[in-house]
Amino acid sequence: MSRKPNRPLRPPTKKKSDAIEILDRDPRADRRAARDEEAQPSAPDAHLNADPRGARRARPESGRGSRRPDDPARRADAHQTALGQPQRGERAPRGGVSGRARNAPTTLTEPERLQKVLAQAGVASRREIEDWVLAGRISVNGLPAALGQKIGPGDRVKVNGKLVPLRFSQRSPRVLIYHKPEGEIVSRDDPEGRPTVFERLPLLRKGRWLAVGRLDFNTSGLLLFTNDGDLANRLMHPRYELEREYAVRVLGELTEEQAQSLCEGIQLEDGLAKFNQLRAEGGEGANHWYRVTISEGRNREVRRMFEAVGLTVSRLMRVRYGSVELPARLKRGMWMEMPEADACRLAGVPVPQSRESDERAKRPVKLHRTQPRGGAKER
Repeated sequence: MSRKPNRPLRPPTKKKSDAIEILDRDPRADRRAARDEEAQPSAPDAHLNADPRGARRARPESGRGSRRPDDPARRADAHQTALGQPQRGERAPRGGVSGRARNAPTTLTEPERLQKVLAQAGVASRREIEDWVLAGRISVNGLPAALGQKIGPGDRVKVNGKLVPLRFSQRSPRVLIYHKPEGEIVSRDDPEGRPTVFERLPLLRKGRWLAVGRLDFNTSGLLLFTNDGDLANRLMHPRYELEREYAVRVLGELTEEQAQSLCEGIQLEDGLAKFNQLRAEGGEGANHWYRVTISEGRNREVRRMFEAVGLTVSRLMRVRYGSVELPARLKRGMWMEMPEADACRLAGVPVPQSRESDERAKRPVKLHRTQPRGGAKER
């Protein structure tokens, strides 16, 4: 008779009490069972009107998206706390603001929506900022803010009465100095297919180059371009009366009476015209050079004035526009970009103070010569 191997003794199995069984039960299983039980129709004909998705749960009374009337941020007088009183040495808000706000001030380049600006500054999320705007906790320039409102340089934004430091940087205008040769037209499209000055200019990623004034097809010299519409208007509008200086070569020589009439004023088809200054520069043979300045930019005005006194202009070249002179080393068909500080002073805007701007100002100005993009037109 074989003997059974020894096995470890096991304690007798005891039935768990009801209390222990309840504690060991998975609460998620109870919730699923309750939901399934809730979704089952109880009446015999309940399936006719039952929602196939099951019974819907009621939304909680509190949490995100709640609109409880006893919420202090939703009171009608909540904006009074947001406006606050200006204090000496205002700082960024601390209460209710995330730690990323310590990195303020934030630098922006153009007006943006209030929610986006404050979110980028680390004040809070856009959703939270929208709730704060509705609650009247945010003010702009002393008035309650509105959803979708844009802020820009000079605006003072407060959250719960505390000033949020935001710095907007002024975008510096760009100015090109171009030595226009004869045989190019100052236009983007020419029906005759002639070369245009824009074919030689560098491409812009944003915006476009605006020509400051015009030069005739047979006129050469200084031509300015900018990407700033306000600066272009400032340089061209008649009320600013910026002087243009030209070097003129004529066939013949002016008499004293002709020179005096050109300086006092001569009647043209489109009104009275006169030179501010007229100075003889010498010449050889039948050709004589003169330097003239004028404060207008009417079409072919200099040529028509000399023709009115009986002289023909054989060559015309602009050498100065306002305070900008044509550099001697800038040859025909070449362009150079004006230094940032000079462009800002020309536009009347503050010169940006940064390490990058200082390093850029120390670099020598480069001269560029580019072939027209429509090179076939020039042949």
